[in-house]
Amino acid sequence: MKSAEIRQHFLDFFNEKQHQIVPSAPMVVKDDPTLMFTNAGMNQFKEFFLGNKTPKNKRVADTQKCLRVSGKHNDLEEVGIDTYHHTFFEMLGNWSFGDYFKEEAIAWAWEVLTERYKIDPSILYVTIFEGDDNEGLARDMEAYNFWKKFVPEERILLGNKEDNFWEMGDQGPCGPCSEIHVDIRSEEEKQKVSGADLVNQDHPQVVEVWNLVFIEFNRKADGSLVQLPDKHIDTGMGFERLCMVLQNKQSNYDTDVFTPLIREIEALTKTEYGTSVEVDRAIRVITDHVRTVYFSIADGQLPSNTGAGYVIRRILRRAIRYGFTFLGQKEAFIHLLVSTLEKQMGAAFPELKREQKLAFNVIREEENSFLKTLDQGLLLLDAILKGTKGKELEGAKAFELYDTYGFPYDLTALIASERGFTVDEEGFKASMEQQKNRSRAAASSKAGDWVVLEQDELEEFVGYDTLETQVKVTRYRKMTTAKEGDFYQLVFNLTPFYPEGGGQVGDKGYLEAGNGDIYYILNTKKENNLIIHFTENLPLKIEESFKAVVDVKQRQRTSCNHTATHLLHQALREVLGDHVEQKGSMVHSGEFRFDFSHYAKVSTEELKQVEQFVNARIQEQLALEENREAILADAMEQGAMALFGEKYGDTVRTIRFGQSIELCGGTHVSNTADIWHFKITSEGAVASGIRRIEAITGDAAKAYFEEQTALLEQVQVLLNQPQDTLRAIQNLQEETIQLKKDLEGLVKVQLAALKQTLEAEISTKNEIDFLIKEVDLDGGAIKDLAFSLGQNRSNLFLVLASKKGGKPVLSCYISKELVAVKDLNAGDIVRELGKHIQGGGGGQPFFASAGGKNVEGIAAALGAAEGLI
Repeated sequence: MKSAEIRQHFLDFFNEKQHQIVPSAPMVVKDDPTLMFTNAGMNQFKEFFLGNKTPKNKRVADTQKCLRVSGKHNDLEEVGIDTYHHTFFEMLGNWSFGDYFKEEAIAWAWEVLTERYKIDPSILYVTIFEGDDNEGLARDMEAYNFWKKFVPEERILLGNKEDNFWEMGDQGPCGPCSEIHVDIRSEEEKQKVSGADLVNQDHPQVVEVWNLVFIEFNRKADGSLVQLPDKHIDTGMGFERLCMVLQNKQSNYDTDVFTPLIREIEALTKTEYGTSVEVDRAIRVITDHVRTVYFSIADGQLPSNTGAGYVIRRILRRAIRYGFTFLGQKEAFIHLLVSTLEKQMGAAFPELKREQKLAFNVIREEENSFLKTLDQGLLLLDAILKGTKGKELEGAKAFELYDTYGFPYDLTALIASERGFTVDEEGFKASMEQQKNRSRAAASSKAGDWVVLEQDELEEFVGYDTLETQVKVTRYRKMTTAKEGDFYQLVFNLTPFYPEGGGQVGDKGYLEAGNGDIYYILNTKKENNLIIHFTENLPLKIEESFKAVVDVKQRQRTSCNHTATHLLHQALREVLGDHVEQKGSMVHSGEFRFDFSHYAKVSTEELKQVEQFVNARIQEQLALEENREAILADAMEQGAMALFGEKYGDTVRTIRFGQSIELCGGTHVSNTADIWHFKITSEGAVASGIRRIEAITGDAAKAYFEEQTALLEQVQVLLNQPQDTLRAIQNLQEETIQLKKDLEGLVKVQLAALKQTLEAEISTKNEIDFLIKEVDLDGGAIKDLAFSLGQNRSNLFLVLASKKGGKPVLSCYISKELVAVKDLNAGDIVRELGKHIQGGGGGQPFFASAGGKNVEGIAAALGAAEGLI
């Protein structure tokens, strides 16, 4: 059975069981501060489990794109080592929100596996929760008795809390779970060791395929458990492992989920899978990681240096390193796998087809950039090894290579061993642990339990229509983070505060109590469908009603900027072409940025046209046309633009200004005239095929033009109020160019005279002509002088120093013949001499320079140079 059929059979089965089949949520999480990526099928349904939202359908099934690389589910370092861990994987799942429970979940799971997929029941084992006395939890006899209808008792195994009690996190919904494991070993192996003894023992052929979670408790901040009012089902089946079983393979990588990519890697790298441990591991790493990176880019997350983007960059660089080290790939090739993956999975995940060109270009640029970094790292490693005393490289130095250049420990150790060195592995691990501890400490946070004051199923957002209203606090909790200290999060029955989302920052403002006390709202965010308001202090009489007031000026400025992003999007498509699509934005009150797809630098003339287009729409005074209950299909048919990487429901909000129409939940001006003016402040690249424009509007644009006017007035004063300021500046530039030419001529004359003087001062010792001297020249002139002095000499050793401009400089020149005969190196010499001026430098064996901070050290440096002779 092909993988595409396996996926479809699962969805068809649960569709027959009255489950709504929903699309996968994006892999990149937008409104959950506890997650960067979707790491389980249930993530998109957390708000239902938490009771923050009521589902339209109590039965749901899907195949969810998942990524596990950090935290509790850190699988990254296992990928490639074994044959069943992955960073990106599909999770087939079915859910019940307060509808069916254990009996149906168990019966249907058994029916799917043994009747639909025809898996031999004799190779299946199941586990149940054995109970936990410390938690006061009994053995899950309910699940045990349901399983007994299908499975012999000797195949129903007990699992401890670690394996068979699932928790969302330190707090929140949780419950016992029941795992289904499959034993695909040969009959001979089964006779030697029972499969029951290998369940949950990390055996590559005795693996878990499905986990049925019975959510019935809520974990509180103090660690206690309370029963949930409704019981839920959350199941997750590993698609890749299921394919391994149904296709009679011994490894996930032998299934048709992976073999097309493996075959293409073999062709591109001229290697063969299955011939060596190192090659096989590298091919598995690249096969897995290109899936992760492509899906991430298609879902809106590009590689970067921070947050989720940094995780994606790390994964891609790991793949590049394995190709570089074990497959001998010194040129970019991973981007060429994009088309293979799109052909294979584009039908199930259409976003792959839509973003294929973007993924190809982004991965290619990342590869080329990192391969250059690897070359730099190799040079640095070579220099570090040359400077290492003894034959062991410090672990801290190896970690520096890993942290700065992405060099894995094994690559550093491999290169070091080729040069006769060992590496202090324990020191490397210690440095790694220190960094992890620093990161954990910086990101640590502690959340208290929600204190519920009033039950309120719907927290209504009224901020589109009013910036001030009476509210009641329905729940609150105390938060503590390493960065912010103690603060509180409040939830209201309704709110005018816009929560951060869709690229727009959250509102600020204040609460006013009946007695006039003010409590400032410092930020507003959305978490699991709750709008959360951040404040330093908890209101004293929390049960009373408060007047909630949004900062009007900040909201107005932010709305101007958000509307401007829509007009900018329209302008870019008009000026550059319909290929332009929004790839991200960040809208603040003072400025905004807008990322978009385009494969060339936007010219000055094109930027001018874009500005003119947007400002023309502002001058047209276009009124806002808003529809808060638009049908998604209808909106798309009308040409509404959707946000990159965003997930939309069946009903959406559309924002129209003239011919610009977009799906958007943000705040906007009522008329484009409110924006006043639009000004681009910068344009540049953020990734291959992705450009970024930064711009300002309204008050910020006024301030910008006032600053530019004041600057122009200062320039005119300096130029004695010329009639034509531009012509006056051009005259100055022309005069400066001529003066530079004159100065260069004078310097040449000076150097010629100085050369004659210095040639007379050159001494000979030990058959070496040498000169150690301080001169009044800059670094460039010193280099010219040194090469001029050495032009007709084959045994010259020269050290020149200068403190021109108050900065010490040392330069060393050695005739190439002398370098060869005496095995000298100018770079090593200036690095040593540079210590006297509190600096360092380097260069080539025959010429090198060092800069420093300590002018007074020049004399000592020149003395040390003489000692070298």
